[in-house]
This record gives sequence, structure tokens and C-alpha cells, in this order.
Amino acid sequence: MSDVAARAAELRQKLEYHNWRYYVLDDPVITDSEYDRMLRELIELEEKYPELRTPDSPTQRVGGAPRPEFGTVVHRVPMFSLANAYSEEELRDFDRRVRDLAGEAKVEYVVELKIDGLAVSLTYENGVFVQGATRGDGVTGEDITANLRTVRSLPLRLREEAGAPPLLEVRGEVFMPKQAFLELNARREEEGEPLFANPRNAAAGSLRQLDPKVTAERSLDTFLYGLGAMEGLELSTHWELLAFLRRAGFKVNPHIRLCSNIEEAIEYCLNWRERRAELPYPIDGLVLKVNSLELQRALGTTAKSPRWAVAYKFPAEQAETRLKEIVVSVGRTGVLTPTAVFDPPVKLAGTTVSRAVLHNEEIIRERDIRVGDIVLVEKAGDIIPEVVASRPERRTGEEKVFTMPKKCPACGAEVVRLPGEVAYRCPNVSCPARLRESLIHFGSRAAMDIDGLGPAVINQLLERGLVKNVADLYRLQAEELAKLPRFGAKSAANLIAALEESKSRSWDRLLYALGIRYVGATVAKTLAAHFPDLRSLMAASKEELTAIPGVGEKVAASLVEFFAEPQNRATIERLAEAGVNMSGQRKERAGPLAGKTFVLTGTLAGFTRAEAQAAIEARGGRVTGSVSRATDYVVAGEKPGSKLEKARALGVPVLSEEEFKKLLEA
Repeated sequence: MSDVAARAAELRQKLEYHNWRYYVLDDPVITDSEYDRMLRELIELEEKYPELRTPDSPTQRVGGAPRPEFGTVVHRVPMFSLANAYSEEELRDFDRRVRDLAGEAKVEYVVELKIDGLAVSLTYENGVFVQGATRGDGVTGEDITANLRTVRSLPLRLREEAGAPPLLEVRGEVFMPKQAFLELNARREEEGEPLFANPRNAAAGSLRQLDPKVTAERSLDTFLYGLGAMEGLELSTHWELLAFLRRAGFKVNPHIRLCSNIEEAIEYCLNWRERRAELPYPIDGLVLKVNSLELQRALGTTAKSPRWAVAYKFPAEQAETRLKEIVVSVGRTGVLTPTAVFDPPVKLAGTTVSRAVLHNEEIIRERDIRVGDIVLVEKAGDIIPEVVASRPERRTGEEKVFTMPKKCPACGAEVVRLPGEVAYRCPNVSCPARLRESLIHFGSRAAMDIDGLGPAVINQLLERGLVKNVADLYRLQAEELAKLPRFGAKSAANLIAALEESKSRSWDRLLYALGIRYVGATVAKTLAAHFPDLRSLMAASKEELTAIPGVGEKVAASLVEFFAEPQNRATIERLAEAGVNMSGQRKERAGPLAGKTFVLTGTLAGFTRAEAQAAIEARGGRVTGSVSRATDYVVAGEKPGSKLEKARALGVPVLSEEEFKKLLEA
């Protein structure tokens, strides 16, 4: 056993080192397959010996059990917000106040990019990450520890060269890179979910997910820049603090500057005001901080903000233009999306903008946007072009109120609007616009990953009538592909080979590729973990589906509706006939509770929720979040909720904590 424990410790150390190389330094020294091999070995060891699992294990980054609610955390040192400056003169005023209070002729400043994300506080005890919280009101924040563990650039244990202070509380920003934000919103639009307004909202929403597995899928990143409480650490300047954070394994923004005076700091701010579009992550300004920590302490704080720091905020970059027309496109789920077309195009954040998505008719009505209007356009988070407002005072009387078309612009079918939804949809599953988008999604990297099946190729396949649904892709022949424009024998053979290779993808990828509303990649993986194959999922009832943690009413209803459609079932049968993988090896746990499903409700005196779940899983059972007829036992502690009532109504056996302990012992 000591050898097993030593091997687990060695794997944890190696994996965390390679995590740091990859996510913080962007300088990996091993291949992904080597990393995956070590991670699989550690997962297997921890599954076999749960007592070896530690809070700082890399296996904890994938996300644990969903949390019923967030607790609160009182910050040891308040997390103040910063005072803002919007001009060079306001920055000089800040400098004058600092020098007057300090009695100094000159003051050094550290200037940092102001990342547009969510401020967090991270607590480490003896070098191990133990708690993470949001800023909240500055005094009390939300406990989001489980979700922060999934952010891979955040170290779960400090690096040895930094030492292990008894207590270290660091502050920083969790953000979503621009590309990840665009991809997330594209998925949400396809699945009929509300879009995030900007990367900051997306990061905040991702960190406040009740299910950490969802957070783990969101490609979040961090930059650390500050200090809260600390013990056993001696520093004299903010510049030294940033160097320490790097040594400890934190990701520190590379674009920091130590400036000897305010004029140098102002020049750096103005430089980044022009260059911010170059960055792969969003910023909304820069932060100036007094470098001397002793001087910071002497300057102190006001009721709301420190006197030793200020945020220089970029002015909003906006432009006026005429809204020439509103065109309507159809997505793969049938959603009709209105898009504004500008004449002339405008220059924003370094790019030329000729269009902006208007999302739905309600937004157009709320903002009183009409065809022919002069409109104000900006880029939300420097990324997404958005029509902020119209200029009604400049109307000529020739402007036209927009209404969504009554018929699909692609196929002519009557559009529908479901109760409770803002979106209009084309109900025709054979609509050519829906088919095109469905094929693009089916072959995308996160779905079946069919190399060479891009939009241009799909357009040619549709124009020639070679493909009428996704299953037709697997009936294509190299000879007919070679006859297409700009297609040769080699490219045809390559596409056929890519299609053949895609047949072996895991069946959760196929499930995601089918484009079922509300079933994203995360939900598909969750479903694949609970069902051995696609046919079992197709036979599941809505009640069985909602009993799975992470599968809500909307997802369950969408799945049942999709699989009830004869055309969809026929497509799946044709995919199976073509040899596309429909199943996976589901590893059943061994143990006395194998095959038994538990639901926990209320507060247990002798167990935390996580400990009770671990005890059940160690004996082969599994824990779900909802009671159904498939539930074997409900374990009820103090102050149980509605799950107890549902268990009694369904006749599911209810165990007290004492009975639960006896069952575990037996």
C-alpha cells in the first residue's frame, strides 16, 4: 500500500508540473498522450483506493458533484473596488493626491492590464488550495471552490521554490478568452439558450454554475495580481509580489510595466488604448498601483477603494451608421435570426464591421430599431458588434418597422413561436438552411470531427443533391466526389477516409453531433455515462432522464421529442447500418451496492454530502440528484426537502442516517 501511495503522490506531482508548463508557461515538454496516460493511471488508483484522493489532485479539475447552493465566505481582508479615471488629467490628479499624502516628490507605479473578468480570492494553507470566493460586496463573497478547481491555470498546490506559507490569500481575475466566448455563444444560440452579452458575463455565469462539470467545459483562464491576508511572507514592493506569484505557479499577465513616474505610466496606458484589439482576452482599461507596499499601507483606503491604486478606463468605442436592411437567416435548430446590415460599414476595435446580429424581434422592438435608421454601433467586450440604440430624432419618415417573416425565408414553411420563447422557428426538418447548418455542426471538431467537410464542400453536396440528411454522408463514393468542382481524386479519397475514421468516435460525440436542442457536449457526456448505448437512451422516459444530475426538464423533454420523431429514428438507424459507433464501454463499479441508486436529502450529522456520496460509490452504488421510480433508496437527514415527499409518493424506501450507516457497515 505504501508503494501505491508513493506512486499516486508521484503522479500528482508530475501532472501538476505539466499542467503548469502547459497552461501557465504555454511551454509543454510532453505530448498530450503522455499526459493523458499518467492522468488515467492516477484516476484508476484513486478509484481503487479512494482514501488516496487529495483536494489538490489533478483529477479534481474535471468537476465534482453538483452543489445544491453556494455558501458565503467572509474575506479576511476586504476586496475593495477601484476608483476610476477616464482621462490623462484625472490620472495626473491621482498622482498629485498620492504624492501629497505620501510627502514624496516622485512615486513609482506598476501598471497592469485591467482584465475584464470576475474578481476572485484564493486561499492557500501550507501551500494547498483550500478555498476560492467571488468578491461579492467586498466583505462577503460566494464560495466557488469546487468550480475554481476546474480552472487549469490555477495551481492546486504552490510550487516548491515559492515555499509553503501557513496562510496565503491571493486575488486575481478569472476570464474567458475571446475565442472561447464566441464558441460558447455559438453553441448556446444553436441550442436555443440565451446568449451572454460579453466575456465578463460569460466568465461570471460559468463560475456560478451549480454543476462544476459545466464550469470545466467553459475554457476559463486566470491572471493573478494581488494579495489579501498572508503569514510567513516578507515583501517590500508590488513588483516583488508579482515575481513571487510567478514562482509560486500562478499565471501573471506578461504585459506589466514598472514606471518611474506618472508620465511614463500615462504613456503606457495610451499605448494599450490603441492596441487592445490585439489581445486574445478582453480588457477594459489599465490599473496603476503604487509600487511600495509600505507606502500602500500608509495611504490606506477610503470606505470604497484604496488610495494607492486607480483604474484607467478606456472610453467606449462607438460609431454611427445607417441600418440599410435586416436579413433573416435560419440555423440548424430552425431558429430565425435577424441581422442588421450597415451602409457604410464602420471601423471598431481594429476591424471593419458591416453586420451585427439583432438576436430576436423583442430586442429590435425594445431598442426601437427600424430599417433606414441612423444607429449607434459598438463592440460588446471588443468582440461582438452590437446595435446599442437608434437615433429617432434623425428619422426622415421613410424608416420601416421590422417584423419577423411569417414564412421561412429558406423553404417557405409557416414559422412558429413556442409559448414562453422569444425565438421564431422553422418547423421543417428538411429545410435546406437547417440541413446545411446541421451538416456543418455534424462534421465540426467537437462533434464527429470530419476533416475536409467544410461549408464550401457541404454547399456543393447540397447543390448536387448528394446529401439530404447526415446519414447520407456515409453513402458518398469517392468517384462522385471527384466530379465536384475543385475536387480531385486525392481530396475525394481523403474525405472518404475521414468519414470512415469518424465512425469510431465515442457515442457521446455522435449524440452531440445529432444537434438535439439543449444537448451540448457536456450534457452528451453526462448521458453517455448513464446509458450503455444510444438505443438505451432512445428508450428512456422523461422521468428517467430528469433523475440524472445535470439533466433538467427542458433537456429531457427535448430528447423525448427528438427520439419520438420517426424521421430522426430512421436517420439513426441508417447511421447504425453505416457502421457509426452507437455504444461505449460503461465500467460498472463492483461492490455490495453495485446497481443501487441513492438520493441524498437533508443534513446528515455524521457525513458531509460529499462523504456520503463517496461512501456509496466506494461500495459500487451511485448517487443521483432527483427521485424517480428507478431510485432504490432515499437517505434522509435533518430538514429534508421535497425529495422525501416524492420518495414516499413513489414508494421508494427511505433510510434514516442510522439505517444508512448500518447499510454501509453491512
